[in-house]
Amino acid sequence: MFRKLIVASLVVSLVVALPQRPQARSAGGGGDDAGAETLAQDTVINADGSYTYNYETSNGISASQASNDGTNANGNFAFTAPDGQRYEVVYIADENGFQPQGAHLPTEPPAPEHVIKMLEEMRANPPEGADLESLDATLNRLRATLG
Repeated sequence: MFRKLIVASLVVSLVVALPQRPQARSAGGGGDDAGAETLAQDTVINADGSYTYNYETSNGISASQASNDGTNANGNFAFTAPDGQRYEVVYIADENGFQPQGAHLPTEPPAPEHVIKMLEEMRANPPEGADLESLDATLNRLRATLG
């Protein structure tokens, strides 16, 4: 009885100890991600905090970014999804946050006319202490949704 248990335990131990073969992941048209190579890479970091970088890999990933002050930046990145679709994003990152743009990203729906009218009336007769700069920015953004 113990002999069978010892033999079974030994067989299970050997199977578990066998080296595992890595499985390749396909990235659609981009190829094997694990085997991707860097095709181009460039980085410049200046003493004043400004910088630029860019890179491109063999599986279709690319990115670049630049900053004049080390705080605010603009750039882009692109990749090929597993379904073969190519996605590209262009962005600005500044005091207003990360602002991406891309054909595949959702867009803000048109603002209702009554909301814009209400904000315009508020702008014409601002309450005491109102942040007019923020109100103007909101109005401009909402007007832009109308097309």
